[in-house]
Amino acid sequence: MAASSSPGTVRIGVSGWRYARWRGDFYPKGLPQRRELEYIGERFSTVELNGSFYSLQRPESYRRWRESVSDGFVFAVKGSRYITHMLRLRGAEQALANFFASGVLALGRQLGPILWQLPERQRFDRDLLAEFLGALPRSTGEARELALRYDDRLEGRSWLEIEADVPLRHAIEPRSRSFADPESLRLLQRHGVALVAADTAGRWPRFDALTADFAYVRLHGARMLYHSAYTSEELEVWAELVAAWGDGTGAGDGRPRDVYVYFDNDARGHAPHDAEALEALVDAARG
Repeated sequence: MAASSSPGTVRIGVSGWRYARWRGDFYPKGLPQRRELEYIGERFSTVELNGSFYSLQRPESYRRWRESVSDGFVFAVKGSRYITHMLRLRGAEQALANFFASGVLALGRQLGPILWQLPERQRFDRDLLAEFLGALPRSTGEARELALRYDDRLEGRSWLEIEADVPLRHAIEPRSRSFADPESLRLLQRHGVALVAADTAGRWPRFDALTADFAYVRLHGARMLYHSAYTSEELEVWAELVAAWGDGTGAGDGRPRDVYVYFDNDARGHAPHDAEALEALVDAARG
């Protein structure tokens, strides 16, 4: 298939939005907590939902979140830690069915990539990764078919409707250097799953390989994990890379890609400010 000449869409946002430290700083003093996502939606084009990592959310929550933002806003959704950290990807089909039945599909056309964050102890296992990637639904239609197999835990609280059968994107964030194995990259490319480029203050490895038709970046802090702000120089480096991936000039295949970037250096309230600064730099770099 010929590479597209159209530049990719770059979306920059934050990981989560309900942080006490942001109130009276990024959020105006007195802003009701129920309007914080609305405020995020007025300033960014995307956010990473991370509550879904800790527990299965409810359809009414996904519907409420969607109603809080404009139609062009996109939600990335963090996959369940029960799948990644407890099952460690093994025998995950039932858990995947429950995850997709829990309300994720209620986001409709505003559902962005699904993020699968692996624990540090999870080393690359070719057969295991191939099995997991093969079980992931590639479209909302496939996700619905999978969700229909939910178990008793979702009885009375499932969401099985879709607005249209559209492609579904997945990204994986390993924290073991073993995933640099060329066979790991080939598997991800074969399944069209993005390998996350994560900045973690040197705690975990950073992968810059592009393995899908989009790129996914998580910025946890360059010097102090989750705590440090990004300097102007550090943001300029990321802006150049993100702009190049979006335009295709930073990829070996010359293919423009959509790029999703999320700041997770939220402990001291830096994430939203850094996201705004990076967005301005990327806009300038792209003209």
